[in-house]
Amino acid sequence: MSPLDILIREQKRVHAGNLRLAIVSAIGVAVASTALLGLSGWFIVASAVAGAAGVAAAQAFNVLLPSATIRLLAIVRTAARYGERLTGHAAALRALAAIRPALFASLAAAPPAEALALSRGEASARLVQDVDAVETRFVRLSAPWNAAAGLACALVLAALAGWAPALAIAVFAGAALLAARALARRYSAPARTEVQARVGALKDTAAALVAASAELRAYGLAGWAGETLNAKAAALDAARLDAARAQALVQASQAAILGAAVAAAIACAAPAGAPLAALAGLAAGMGIEALAGLALAFDQDGAADAAHARLNEILRHAPRAAGSASPPARLTVLGVTLERGQRLAVLGPSGCGKTTVIETLLGLRGQASPAPRSAFAWLPQDAALIAGSVRDNLRLAAPKATDDQLWAVLEDACLAERVRAAPEGLDAWLGDDGERLSGGERRRLALARAYLRDAPWLLLDEPTEGLDPTTEAQVVERLRRRLDRTGQGLLLVSHRPAPATICATRITLGAPPEAAPNPVRAPKMQAATAD
Repeated sequence: MSPLDILIREQKRVHAGNLRLAIVSAIGVAVASTALLGLSGWFIVASAVAGAAGVAAAQAFNVLLPSATIRLLAIVRTAARYGERLTGHAAALRALAAIRPALFASLAAAPPAEALALSRGEASARLVQDVDAVETRFVRLSAPWNAAAGLACALVLAALAGWAPALAIAVFAGAALLAARALARRYSAPARTEVQARVGALKDTAAALVAASAELRAYGLAGWAGETLNAKAAALDAARLDAARAQALVQASQAAILGAAVAAAIACAAPAGAPLAALAGLAAGMGIEALAGLALAFDQDGAADAAHARLNEILRHAPRAAGSASPPARLTVLGVTLERGQRLAVLGPSGCGKTTVIETLLGLRGQASPAPRSAFAWLPQDAALIAGSVRDNLRLAAPKATDDQLWAVLEDACLAERVRAAPEGLDAWLGDDGERLSGGERRRLALARAYLRDAPWLLLDEPTEGLDPTTEAQVVERLRRRLDRTGQGLLLVSHRPAPATICATRITLGAPPEAAPNPVRAPKMQAATAD
């Protein structure tokens, strides 16, 4: 059984109560609908026959009982349909709410080479479109029961006029299922699979172009970007048109078979009289109509199966247990062993491999570090900010942090004054990737976020990049005070000399080591490990 199947089975168990109610309601809808239409047809024709037979026959005809039964069936159908929609979709939506976090956790647990290779557009398509496609596994769970109950009721009603109309309905019902399955496999499955793929391609392209929007405008490529997006959107529209045509073909086949079934049932039931023939014909129509849910499920199987395969590619990675390992007592980096509280600066020009040192230590390159990632508070070289407020971005590092803690780390990052000046304060909206902040402000906000994480080791990659000398000196001095206060260890990567002044040990990559209290020569970069 695949990881997604296991997850779906678990969610079915959790929401078994709602799913059972949805099935019972679906059976009620099918039986009430079929009986309602069949009885209505019989009642109308029987009333007409009684009226044509004369006043005495009309007066003897029982009008009250059939009409009361029709009203009852209409009420039952309405209530059952509401119950099916309410319980079925409630179970589906709650299940999806559990599947998406599990999917994200598995994606985070994937090897870096695989997880980081997944673009934003592709990741969005997996978490949204593919999970939505899996929703049919829940919403359509009652479809077989609905179809079986509707068809069984139709056969029972038709049998009142003889075995022939019942047999005709059964034959045409089988033909409807076979036709829907064959057409869906031949046309719908590839079309819906293509739709899923092109949605992912469009999202991927849109994410890349939006990220480069400033450069595209600066170089006069906004028109080209629009044409590129239009081309991707046109390809998606073409795929959706193919899917709509395939669905229309399935529906047309069902409509044709339904008409033939009604005609055959009426013809076979004619010897039993007009009222029973009408009952058998309308019962045949509702019996075939009850199979529409299965036909729709067949039509959506292509997208669901493709999504199922893609999600399993991600879900095969088991999430790591939180807190499963203790933070290391020491780190060994480029041959230097650091005890907790000690500080190491790795200096050198751009491209010499400084960032690789930190990424190797975090397990983002090469073999994963034996140290848990919870041991590190990390400021990446290209730190990302989410489309949210200052508070939202900071709390990524500590979701339960108080406002006092948020202001404290903003003070340490020399950003508190700027945030206080905003009318909304901590709730100030930053836009996509912090677009309302300057480059230096974005850098300091990301630094404050790293400070907020309760971890024994700080890994800072170019913490003062984009800052003027005065602000840089303030940030470095407050970092020194913070380290003295918290006792955190520090691994600092920079091509600027100012931040390294607070580190007792310094290594320069790509050049002879500079003078330091404990200079270390490192002509070749080694793997970073944790002890």
